[in-house]
Amino acid sequence: MQYRNPGFAVQTPTLNLGCIHGGDGANRICGECELHFDLRLLPGMDNHELRETIQHRLNPIAESSGTDIVFSSLFEGVEPFAEDENSELVKICEQLSGRPSASVAFATEAPFMQELKMQTVILGPGSIDQAHQPNEFIACDQLEPAVKIVQQLIEKFCL
Repeated sequence: MQYRNPGFAVQTPTLNLGCIHGGDGANRICGECELHFDLRLLPGMDNHELRETIQHRLNPIAESSGTDIVFSSLFEGVEPFAEDENSELVKICEQLSGRPSASVAFATEAPFMQELKMQTVILGPGSIDQAHQPNEFIACDQLEPAVKIVQQLIEKFCL
């Protein structure tokens, strides 16, 4: 496989066919169908390049079936993000938190920071297990240690 990253629990890019709409009755062939899908790329992959590859693969299907396939993006997408595991920032964060760095499969603002040529990590209190769902929360006992780490990072890199 061309793309594989052993740092992730799912080591390959993913494609989720999340939503399909079409037709107006079970006994009729639908005139139109719409499929929404989500791509999760790995660091080193390019959203634009992957979209072109998908379009290139869809074109022959459309031509041979006499079907119009319209490919459009709901939004530009967020590029995959990675920071060198040996960067000073990663090593200091590991030291201050007492935890090793790890890869995670969710989007953040980190790629936008990296566009500004900044070393970037995602670090903070809470767990992704409690995020983005009803009753989302961060345990109070996780706040003070996180604040202390941020203070130490400011002292190290800004003062």
